[in-house]
Amino acid sequence: MLVMISNIVAIYRKELQSYFASPLAYAIAAVFWLITGYFLIAILLAPDGLIPQIGQRDQMGITEPPIDVAYEFLQLFLRIMGSLSLFVLPALSMGLYAEERKRGTLELLATSPLTNWAVATGKLLGVLTFYTTMLLPLLFCEAIALSSSNPPVPPAVLLLGHGGLILLAAGVLSLGMFISSLTDSTILSAILTFALVLFLWVIDAAAVGIGGPFGTALGHLSLLTHYTNLVKGVFDTSSLIMFASYIILGVFLTAQSIDALRYQRS
Repeated sequence: MLVMISNIVAIYRKELQSYFASPLAYAIAAVFWLITGYFLIAILLAPDGLIPQIGQRDQMGITEPPIDVAYEFLQLFLRIMGSLSLFVLPALSMGLYAEERKRGTLELLATSPLTNWAVATGKLLGVLTFYTTMLLPLLFCEAIALSSSNPPVPPAVLLLGHGGLILLAAGVLSLGMFISSLTDSTILSAILTFALVLFLWVIDAAAVGIGGPFGTALGHLSLLTHYTNLVKGVFDTSSLIMFASYIILGVFLTAQSIDALRYQRS
């Protein structure tokens, strides 16, 4: 067990160093910060933003229904970050294994003493950590925006909302890692991952159209539905289980993909 943990840590450190040394990763982060920063300001200060709307209501003497500005801001901003992450995460996961295939080092990795589970877990933790560091400047901006809210946003709502974003990222990155293990083209990997994630994001609309027990079961696969539940501050165990299932499924399929390559080489 200790050997496996040390192997995971070694792969994790290697992946994390490669991301922090990659100009492409910094370019992705810069674009993500620029777009999310724009939306943060627009949500609050745009002509139809929350603050002008509240000012208009106050001038007109409208007090009902009351609006929790801090909660509404958090809802809107987390939903936008979740939607933008659908574009960013495939770009981060596309090279996890595709680059190894392109450089010819995947065969060495497949025949190494390291278990496929340890390698896949270490790679996933590395890219997830990089994505989490991308969120830190945005969390700082959120803290500034929410610092003067009265009453303050409940800590449980903040924890569930941002925890849901991390779980969403982990699930998408895990599935993207599996797709990356199937091809040596990073562009193809990113496109296929985006297509799969977009399908899982909007599948609830198809589920509503189908209806019945099958539609209900299909709706449970929706990333959007489960993410929205957590963003609202609803502690839903089914949402946690579903995100955990996507994470484990991606790691499992990746390990099986590399295992198949190992058998081919042997």
